[in-house]
Amino acid sequence: HKYDPRKELASRDIVARAIDREMKMGGEKFTYLDCRHLDQKEFKTRFPNISQTCLDMGLDLSKDMIPVVPASHYLCGGVTVNEFGKTSINNLYASGECTYTGLHGANRLASNSLLEALVYSHRCYLDSVKHFEKSELGKDIPDWRFYGTTEPKEKVLITHNRAEVQNLMSDYVGIVRSNERLTRAMNRLDILYKETKMLYDNSVLSLQLCELRNIINVAYLIVTQSLARKENKGGFYNIDLE
Repeated sequence: HKYDPRKELASRDIVARAIDREMKMGGEKFTYLDCRHLDQKEFKTRFPNISQTCLDMGLDLSKDMIPVVPASHYLCGGVTVNEFGKTSINNLYASGECTYTGLHGANRLASNSLLEALVYSHRCYLDSVKHFEKSELGKDIPDWRFYGTTEPKEKVLITHNRAEVQNLMSDYVGIVRSNERLTRAMNRLDILYKETKMLYDNSVLSLQLCELRNIINVAYLIVTQSLARKENKGGFYNIDLE
């Protein structure tokens, strides 16, 4: 009630920021969601997975409250596409939450992810079939050259950097941001990029190494875009723009 008269029924960005604020003020790792006043039978029918997860954790929802924290759920736009999912890159289509379709505003609308995943994916399919037979695939593709590369002697170089990116983005680029934390994130990402590029250039490719490289690139794009924004709206919030 301190943040919005609608309480937990406020939009998800307001609720998430309220939880984040309370956690930071009290130094807690989570806040509580109280469902004890609800009809327990109906709750189990409507939310069977939540009920089972709580039961597995030893929580009795008729007596116990649920510990909750803000977490990454859905993205809200990104790659610009047309009404058939075509990007600005020839023969490249995109659908789902990675795209900027206009189906959402500054905040994600509930259940629109289903619309993006099904409708736009089907439209991508219909349009791509028309162009597939007209497209020419490269015929003179050289064999993959791996000469001069070696297997990483220590896989911890990959696992540690991946964990560091995850912690960096959670702590410095979370749902409530600041210019100072964003700048720190950018400085550290620059170091992680250089370390990973050196490893990428000299190592035999692996799924884990490619994922790390991609994660760092995505993190860089998020931080760059966040520093460039000058307005708080919807899911984006920077305390220096209050």
